[in-house]
Amino acid sequence: MRMGADFVLLIVCDDRKGIVAAVANSIASQDCNIVESSQYGDEVTGRFFMRIAINCPADVTTESFEAAFLPVAAAFRLEWRIHDLRKKLRAMIMVSQGGHCLNDLLYRTATKRLPMEITSVVSNHQNWQRRAEHEGIPFHHLPVTPENKLEQEAKLLAMVEEQNVDLVILARYMQVLSDQLCRKLDGRVINIHHSFLPGFKGAKPYHRAYERGVKMVGATAHYVTPDLDEGPIITQDVSIVDHADTVDDLIAQGQETESRVLSRAVKLHLEHRVMLNGNRTIVFK
Repeated sequence: MRMGADFVLLIVCDDRKGIVAAVANSIASQDCNIVESSQYGDEVTGRFFMRIAINCPADVTTESFEAAFLPVAAAFRLEWRIHDLRKKLRAMIMVSQGGHCLNDLLYRTATKRLPMEITSVVSNHQNWQRRAEHEGIPFHHLPVTPENKLEQEAKLLAMVEEQNVDLVILARYMQVLSDQLCRKLDGRVINIHHSFLPGFKGAKPYHRAYERGVKMVGATAHYVTPDLDEGPIITQDVSIVDHADTVDDLIAQGQETESRVLSRAVKLHLEHRVMLNGNRTIVFK
């Protein structure tokens, strides 16, 4: 985020003339200043997307801003929301046995590169309990079997509510969430997939990539939906490999890429830079 931003205003509406001017005038009328602005008009759908970072006087609250902004929102039939950047989002991290993404998220949070508060680490294994507790973060062990899956998901949902969790991060959590849970947490769960989707879905993607002789391995961060590995993509990246690399080499490079891509996606979400456009995303960088 650029220095001085207090709020982020997100807007979606049908594209038409005068939106930007009306929004800017409303912001200025509250003695607020625009420090960052991005917009996009989708020619296919005719929808307009806008993200504005705002610096405001101390007496301006999200409630007072909303009240003053309502006439513009009504006139242009805006779908909109104002976010207070001074309040960190609360995140739950879920992990299984691979801890590379978890470690990266913990480090970036501790060094203030990710502006979030980690409420807990949840796992179906106990491998990373000491690591989480070393950081002073509560650890919850929820082993999952076919027989207790729904019961454990009910406990998970209760923890999300009790901890006031804004975002659930699947940091190589190797359990498929039920359709019901995905719908209840719609837009609030980010997953890292160890492949450059839509290629090599499912189990052992690095082994399958090696067998195909790929020349790059990738990772995809996306929002979770009931359709497995089909959620809106936030960001992706790749690293170059060649014929001399073994499966272990591919896995090592892939894990580095996974950590980098997941942290980038989380940061974009925390700064409210991602907007949904059907099954696609608008990402303002």
